[in-house]
Amino acid sequence: MKIQVKNLMRSFGATRAVDDISFEFASGNIFGFIGPNGAGKTTTIRMMATLDLPDSGDILYDGVSAVDDPEEVRKVVGYMPDSLPDFRDIQVWEYLDFFARSFGLRGERRIRALAEIEEFTNLGGIRYKYLAGLSKGMKQRVSLARALVHNPAVLIMDEPAAGLDPRARLELRALLKILSEQGKAILLSSHILSELQDICDGAVIIEKGKLLSAGTLDELLVKAGGGTRNAPDAPRQVAVMIQCAKTQEARLKLLEHPAVKEVVIRADGELQAFIEGGDELVPPVMGTLFAAGLPVMGFKRQSIGLEELFMRITTGEVQ
Repeated sequence: MKIQVKNLMRSFGATRAVDDISFEFASGNIFGFIGPNGAGKTTTIRMMATLDLPDSGDILYDGVSAVDDPEEVRKVVGYMPDSLPDFRDIQVWEYLDFFARSFGLRGERRIRALAEIEEFTNLGGIRYKYLAGLSKGMKQRVSLARALVHNPAVLIMDEPAAGLDPRARLELRALLKILSEQGKAILLSSHILSELQDICDGAVIIEKGKLLSAGTLDELLVKAGGGTRNAPDAPRQVAVMIQCAKTQEARLKLLEHPAVKEVVIRADGELQAFIEGGDELVPPVMGTLFAAGLPVMGFKRQSIGLEELFMRITTGEVQ
């Protein structure tokens, strides 16, 4: 399945929450949806899940419009919000059964679907517990099960790892990889960029309602001058973190080397040097500091990943 977000616009009063956003992804891909707080991620996700209407633009699922035919779209989309309601009088099995019935599952088909989803999300041991008494990790499992109960081709998730402990995050990541291998198209927003780096095939980066960059991780890295993850011999840019007592002198000396494209003095006093050409140029670049007698106390290579891309592309502004 191919999902196309086309020129999406949404305003709330004088605030343009989503400003002409376009991107696409397809079956078997996990795409991260990244942006600062207030960037418009949740608004976009709600429109993609047919819970809100855009002022203009559309979302197409294999050509089916979420604006013109939301009922058809809901058959192929599973939506996982950032929190689960704290119902005190509904047990886990009742909650999932309600949604299975809502999606038109009947009889033996419904029973089989619920059994399979309970097994996949490991909810069998808590099926008779009330939603209000569940831990955050268990609530996220129930929320994921609800989104998957009708076996959708597309899964849209809003901060699924928020508030989870490390073990729960690892378990969620394993489930997402399995779903991707099954051919589902997955879009998830998250502030835990290191997690996205490990599981995502691509990313969409927005800020103040505007699209800043979108594509596979390789495409994003190339756009930012970082080469690709899958072509280690291709020209790329690497970053080196350097501790030096004489930061200004070291910065100027580094910039004399033709492979050094930028040197930033960070708030913690470390130097961050961006070297074009790859790992083989790190030793000669560092050699310029040693030859100049500058007091280097330590250095390490830093891969340019989603976190670095995010910091370089965004400004941190909100609406």
